[in-house]
Amino acid sequence: MNSGELRIGEVATLSGVSIDTIRYYERRKLIPRAERTRGGFRLFSPEAIERLRFIKQAQEIGFSLDEIGDLLATGGAAECRKVRDLLRAKLEEIDVRINAMRIFRRSLADHLAACERELNERGNAARCPVVKEISRRSNQPRTNMKKEKKK
Repeated sequence: MNSGELRIGEVATLSGVSIDTIRYYERRKLIPRAERTRGGFRLFSPEAIERLRFIKQAQEIGFSLDEIGDLLATGGAAECRKVRDLLRAKLEEIDVRINAMRIFRRSLADHLAACERELNERGNAARCPVVKEISRRSNQPRTNMKKEKKK
């Protein structure tokens, strides 16, 4: 064993992922296949730690393992274009999710304001406007939904 080579447990500790995760990434070819000792132990180079950290960070910002595999592929201009397109698509996806979250946040803020108004105006006699709205909607006929789907 070279002094720079690390066993799987050491790599797991230093990279912050589990041993099973390392084995899985190796099977998916996200990290190079480790050399083996005569006893069958996997030996990794120190670069494997950086690659594992990259994979983990890419997942944390929303990339799938397939997308990460594309990011890790090396090559010339064609690969760079592929990565650029992947990054552009990911940014668009995030923008859509951010917009949806903003709309949802506004809805929650409106519901909160309605609850605050009701409690301030009626105190202990308050009836939750959110529950009333949900009840009203659930009692409406569903024919409108069917018509909307046909459009």
